[in-house]
Amino acid sequence: MAIPYVTEHDPRYGEAVEVAPLVRRVTAHNPGRFSGWGTGTYIVGRGEVAVVDPGPTLNSHRAALEAALEGETVTTILVTHCHSDHSPLATWLKERTGAPTVCYGPHVFDPDWVEDDTDPYEFDAEDLAAIAEAVADGATEEGHDRDFRPDITVVDGDIAARGEGWTISALHTPGHTSNHTCYYLREQQLLFSGDHIMGWSTSVITPPDGNMRDYLASLAKVRELAPAALYPTHGSPVPEPVPFVDAYIAHRLDRERNILAALADGLTLIPDIVIRLYVDVNPKLYRAAARSVLAHMIKLVGDGLVRHEGPQPGVKTRYFLT
Repeated sequence: MAIPYVTEHDPRYGEAVEVAPLVRRVTAHNPGRFSGWGTGTYIVGRGEVAVVDPGPTLNSHRAALEAALEGETVTTILVTHCHSDHSPLATWLKERTGAPTVCYGPHVFDPDWVEDDTDPYEFDAEDLAAIAEAVADGATEEGHDRDFRPDITVVDGDIAARGEGWTISALHTPGHTSNHTCYYLREQQLLFSGDHIMGWSTSVITPPDGNMRDYLASLAKVRELAPAALYPTHGSPVPEPVPFVDAYIAHRLDRERNILAALADGLTLIPDIVIRLYVDVNPKLYRAAARSVLAHMIKLVGDGLVRHEGPQPGVKTRYFLT
């Protein structure tokens, strides 16, 4: 089943664009391979508002949010997860407004996990120019926001924020990260889906905090909720979530079957499997693809279908069918 991607999007950088009743979006100018057109920060309500995913510490985005929030009272700062394109600006916004930050919890680290794919990315001249421009504008390096600690923690069904005419509840959706949380605008049945489900791309699942089994269960949770639309942090809304989520799940299960077929054909290393399975993907994305294949491998090991050499699964570990 092909995923019906939503590939048309006009970010209108720096503007507060109304995308639904009582919902505005301000998109940061941090486009990239993993952020699409950039981080879309949502402002919910009028007068008293909640902000979803304040975004990266870009000077331009900070200024745009300050302009969009002029005259508003920020009551709650909602964070879907602690990646550096989502949560860092929450610190500034909290200092400016006094509003509490809300999330399932901080980012979780496994002290026993050993990375085996730490070779640096190869950047071309265009990449280096974009990185230099982002650094000059105050952007942080892509990765985890290790410093974020929410003032308020929420679990499934908790009221995360409310205002005149709107109520937002939390939906814990681990998988992309263990603390990933979507936020459900009840009155409009809209789900702010963060990086859990994006219209333009699949989400990267990176162990150890990323977990494929949890991710599939979280997709099923969103399907059961059956929201009227998804509003991801990157890209355009998804207007028909149920068939979209069905295609997302089918894609992951198909990938799992293809990994098992590659192992049956004698491939034992993830980099070789990536080259076989991701034939239409830019090689610059192979490292991210390898992390997702690793997440699948860990699930398949847990299912008893695959075994691995050594004490811990890794990108450079050899795998075999059981």
